[in-house]
Amino acid sequence: MKKLLFFLLTLFTLGSCSQQPPQPFVEGLEDYPMLQLVLGDSAKYQVQILYSQIDRNEHGNPLFTTFSFNLDDSRYFYPASTVKLPVVLLVMEWLEEQQVPGLTLETTMLIDSVRPSQLPALSDSTSQNGLPSIGHYIKKILLVSDNDAYNRLYELLGTDYINQKLKEKGLVNSVITQRLSFPISAEENRQFNPVRFVDASGKLILEIPARQADSAYVVPGYPKLGRAYYKNENLIQGGMDFSYKNKFSLTDLHGVVQRTIFPEAFVGMERFNLNEEHRNFVLKYMSMLPRENDYPAYDTTEFYDSYSKFIKFGTEKGTISPRFRLFNKTGWSYGHLLDGGYFVDFETGVEFFLTAIVYANEDQILNDDNYETEKIGLPFFAQLGEYIYQRELKRKKQLLPDLSKFTFDW
Repeated sequence: MKKLLFFLLTLFTLGSCSQQPPQPFVEGLEDYPMLQLVLGDSAKYQVQILYSQIDRNEHGNPLFTTFSFNLDDSRYFYPASTVKLPVVLLVMEWLEEQQVPGLTLETTMLIDSVRPSQLPALSDSTSQNGLPSIGHYIKKILLVSDNDAYNRLYELLGTDYINQKLKEKGLVNSVITQRLSFPISAEENRQFNPVRFVDASGKLILEIPARQADSAYVVPGYPKLGRAYYKNENLIQGGMDFSYKNKFSLTDLHGVVQRTIFPEAFVGMERFNLNEEHRNFVLKYMSMLPRENDYPAYDTTEFYDSYSKFIKFGTEKGTISPRFRLFNKTGWSYGHLLDGGYFVDFETGVEFFLTAIVYANEDQILNDDNYETEKIGLPFFAQLGEYIYQRELKRKKQLLPDLSKFTFDW
């Protein structure tokens, strides 16, 4: 235990805006047994953590002091639904680049199919008018991590646009190259459906033909995970190949959330170029709870408050107090659980960024639906979030933040 605590207490400062020596990050774990368990066997649980303290200068601008635990952006983990957040932001950026009259978040977006592996999307029963749109897809992604909604935005942008834009913004440890929960080949994932945007009368506003990616994107190192996996109900020995699946490093996820919350803290080329209306749209639905939305309307027995709010609230099934908001994106698949978010407490002025990955797959078999999500993964996030929150409550700040711009009409 002494060796573990020594290791935890000598975490390095990463990208700190204030030139401080390394500071204690983890201590007093006796009240957090799951946190102690996971951090004590970091290799088994493949845990990585990024935590950014936020201080404000006299102008209210944020200053970050970032700490990491076990961070290694070259070590592969499956990012699951966290890749949806940068795609949402890039779709907003794409929309503003078009400068087409009548093309907005609410414009009807019709997706056709020209290949057997493609599915059309000409209606959406969950929207108020029964028609799909970019804005409605974004709502479903940020509220409950809807896979089909992500796939439609992926089909609109294509992988060349997505990956080029990520690199331009300095997000260089990521590769987005697949639809989600849609088992098709790597070649078919490089094919993108034709898309039409039409006005209320059905008049064409913008038409995008079927396309193919110019590049075949591959995860560096051709990673394989696990000791065995199921495919078509057959157990196959050996690691599962993730070479043509998505990669989204912890540093990049942390950075995307920071760019969304505080774009002014980054140089222009690193930002997502969104106008204030579009950025506020994203922030609103990043923080909104499923029960607070009308279209779609969600069954709260399935989509409870913490359904996609792991940090601090992962083990709760009740109502989250309105004093707290978590602007975040989660992911969970193949035993990996991730959450990256900006946490605020409106009553005390506490604010911080926290991003983490934990792997809860005791038998190391993938696709067997036997993961320790409830036993290990969610309790880890609940205790990690509570631990950081309690640290922040005790941390002295010279200037308290004005959090009013993060309150929306929920």
